[in-house]
Amino acid sequence: MNIMYRQEGDYLLPNLTLDPQPEGEIGFWGWRRKQFLKERRKGTYNAMLMKGTLTQHLIDTNEAALDMMETLVKQMAAADDVTEDLKRRDQMAWVGAMNNIRNRADEIVRAELIEV
Repeated sequence: MNIMYRQEGDYLLPNLTLDPQPEGEIGFWGWRRKQFLKERRKGTYNAMLMKGTLTQHLIDTNEAALDMMETLVKQMAAADDVTEDLKRRDQMAWVGAMNNIRNRADEIVRAELIEV
């Protein structure tokens, strides 16, 4: 292994560079996954951080969670008969039903993708 050094005053410092990080949006779900790994899976977090795979993992997790949320909300809205017709007839009932659906979908995504 050949390490190059540079002179800084009286010291020789190694020329170290980071590997390029992937481009993408970590997003809300990625940050939640990062926090979970940092607090509860320290070994996995540190290993991914040192290998340089953490950022890509967080980007992939965010994309998967967004897709899962969208699918779950559509399926639950159809199953609970929360439609545009209900929105026209009773907006408050529609908002309450949609908030309930989003909260349930949020819990499912958190349990299946974030806290694993």
